Amino acid sequence: MNKRIFGSLLACLVAVQIIAQESSTLSPYSQYGLGVLADQSLGFSRGMGGLGYGLRNGRQINMQNPASYSVVDSLTMLFDIGMSGKITNFKEGGKSVNSNTGNFDYAVASFRLFKNVGLGVGIVPFSNIGYDYISIDNSTGTIESYSGDGGFSQLFLGAGWEFAKGFSLGFNLSYFWGKYDKSVTVQNSDGSANVLTRQYSTTVRDYKLDFGLQWQKLVNPNNLLTIGLTTSIGHNLHANADVQTITTNTTTGVSNIPDPAGVENAFSLPWAFGVGATLVHKKSLTVGFDYSLQRWGALDYPVYDSQGYSLKNNYYNNRHKIAVGLGWVPNPLSRKFFQVLQYRIGASYATPYYKIKGTDGPSELTLSAGLGIPVSRSMVHISGQWVRSAADNYITENMFRISLGLTFNERWFAKWKVD
Repeated sequence: MNKRIFGSLLACLVAVQIIAQESSTLSPYSQYGLGVLADQSLGFSRGMGGLGYGLRNGRQINMQNPASYSVVDSLTMLFDIGMSGKITNFKEGGKSVNSNTGNFDYAVASFRLFKNVGLGVGIVPFSNIGYDYISIDNSTGTIESYSGDGGFSQLFLGAGWEFAKGFSLGFNLSYFWGKYDKSVTVQNSDGSANVLTRQYSTTVRDYKLDFGLQWQKLVNPNNLLTIGLTTSIGHNLHANADVQTITTNTTTGVSNIPDPAGVENAFSLPWAFGVGATLVHKKSLTVGFDYSLQRWGALDYPVYDSQGYSLKNNYYNNRHKIAVGLGWVPNPLSRKFFQVLQYRIGASYATPYYKIKGTDGPSELTLSAGLGIPVSRSMVHISGQWVRSAADNYITENMFRISLGLTFNERWFAKWKVD
């Protein structure tokens, strides 16, 4: 038993290193804010539009609402890992470019700690940064080069407690960390002017705290209703933003490198709220919806302008997201393979959380479908997602993502009797 638990913890530590070292996006939009916000749904819910707040299933880990940890079976150890591959098309002004990326998404585990108390632990991404492109102004001959990489992740430990029949509450306490390095280089196409480079950087090491509540009731013998609420505590991340300005004379090759500028306590996490509900009919059909609000609009962001490098308001927007989903198992009690396959479809829509030069950034529309394949007591989750990110007068991104999730359901805590 100790070896198995140690093995699971070791797998999580390996996942920490993998997720921390890779960027899963090549989107120019990742240069804004804290990057492209990651899909934090796990394999079983991605095919249903990323539902999470009202999902409660003892065979699946649902870190989106930590109150769900309390439903895990007393004999079960759940371990879930996920990975994905993406093909993205970037289109602007009649020009089109494709890119391919792949990455390890998450690793989570859950088991019962005490009666009516379950534990969850794992690592999930929060946002991703990765881009490299050139912008040319033919009227002035100015060439601007943009590049950046980095991202932010959460290593969490959580618990869920069913404190009364049908009522559960829980929390996730995360170590929130990450960094980014961004640069902008401006030069003239004829090489007659100085080259100006600004290098932006930050490193974050702080915490993130989320709470969840679920209420579940058997409405009638055929229908089970679950309503979930979540909230995330907004706070300052106590991280500084730094910028280094370098001017290079193209004739002499001499660079002028003044002291870097910095902004203290430059980044914050927003207060967030989520509500969702699911209805399970005859243990066969699941339908649900989620709504979430992230109050980014109340936060400031470090911006470099003619007045220097300082915190500015009116950079962020409040982010609203809705998701709907459906899951269906033809006959969950059957022993026939095609009768126990899990079919899933869903959709979601999210408004932008930042502005680009004073106008709204890209909104995000997602359509998804998935399949759950039982393998003994475990489950293989395959889902496909089409994600469209678009903003007026800017790049349109169409991404197709294939995700693979593996949920291992092991009876680690069973006591065997020998006659």
